[in-house]
Amino acid sequence: MAKPQLLLLTLFCVFLLLPSSAFGDCTCDTENEEHDKTQALKYKLAAIASILVGGVTGVCIPVLGKTIPALRPEKDVFFFIKAFAAGVILSTGFIHVLPDAFENLTSPCLSDRPWQDFPFTGFVAMVSAIGTLMVDAFATSYYRKSHSNQAAQNVVGDVEMGGEHEGHLHFNTRATPSFVDNSASSDLIRHRVISQVLELGIVVHSVIIGISLGATESPKTIRPLVAALTFHQFFEGMGLGGCIAQAKFQNRAVVVMATFFSLTTPVGIAIGIGISNVYNENSPNALIFEGIFNAASAGILIYMAQVDLLAVDYMNPRVQSNAKLQIGVNVSLLLGAGLMSLLAKWA
Repeated sequence: MAKPQLLLLTLFCVFLLLPSSAFGDCTCDTENEEHDKTQALKYKLAAIASILVGGVTGVCIPVLGKTIPALRPEKDVFFFIKAFAAGVILSTGFIHVLPDAFENLTSPCLSDRPWQDFPFTGFVAMVSAIGTLMVDAFATSYYRKSHSNQAAQNVVGDVEMGGEHEGHLHFNTRATPSFVDNSASSDLIRHRVISQVLELGIVVHSVIIGISLGATESPKTIRPLVAALTFHQFFEGMGLGGCIAQAKFQNRAVVVMATFFSLTTPVGIAIGIGISNVYNENSPNALIFEGIFNAASAGILIYMAQVDLLAVDYMNPRVQSNAKLQIGVNVSLLLGAGLMSLLAKWA
């Protein structure tokens, strides 16, 4: 379960330490911003607390289906919550993350070659989406093979147990359920892979957002971001929480994934505060670093929202056979995408 998170941390450290291949002579310092470190720090600390609460609340709402029957994955309400959250994630990729990546990688602060000669943002997003598809497919294949091997071993064990007791009758009554439950197990594997890959994509841009906010010294810039990013984290948490609920992880794994998600943006803000004296968000290094990670994150989020969240539920026989449920899912999707798009006015 922890492999995607470890991969994320490794990639983050590698990209943070590697020097960029191209630099511009311009540093594009923003001298006209009003800097007040003391006031900015107060807003940053408020942002850490507010975003943490928003993230924890959002990710826990779908997970509470275990104790609140109305929120369980087999209920219609769950389809509405998941569609709403998918709209949020889709809007995050298209409206929030991808435009930032374009702005970063087409900045006049970067040298003309290669950054102005090739659409790196679209290229990185495309490669990221393709890479996500490959990881999605390979991970699902790997877990299915592992499950099949384990099921085969169980059948062999059942045969041996049957021989020791009452002939083949005992084997038949024990072995049949493993084949009957194969489809359900396959769906469960898919949900587990989806939840981990989605968390990876969310975490990438959450860390970048946090660092950028933490490194900013302008209270006017930070103030409107506190509420906007809190709602942002809340809605994304709902999407991830829905996937975690469907994956049916053990309680320990659920707590680890929810905690990891909830802490990424606050930790990013803390990192930004620590490096604020040396970090310049308009330097070539920062622009390239943020642009590449934002583009990669956008590709992951757009793929996950369209393929693993919306397509699966929209093609679900239960949704296909219920006109009211179809309408409700569509309204929830548009509402989630619309509200998240509206937040782009402030964040």
